[in-house]
Amino acid sequence: MNGTVRSHIKVGSRVLVVEKQNQRTGKLTEGVVKRLLTNSSNHPRGIKVMLESGIVGRVQQICDDAVKQ
Repeated sequence: MNGTVRSHIKVGSRVLVVEKQNQRTGKLTEGVVKRLLTNSSNHPRGIKVMLESGIVGRVQQICDDAVKQ
């Protein structure tokens, strides 16, 4: 599932994001969503999130829909 629709992404979801400085290379970082930063319902380049590690990036792919307990 891609990361352009906000309702598909939940806090605790495992996702692949691209950080701003990696947009040209397309390097992806895997992590667990801590906060959703994009307020609109969708975004063509991906919903911006903060991962539990503190990394901020746009979701490119959702790896796991299960919310972490």
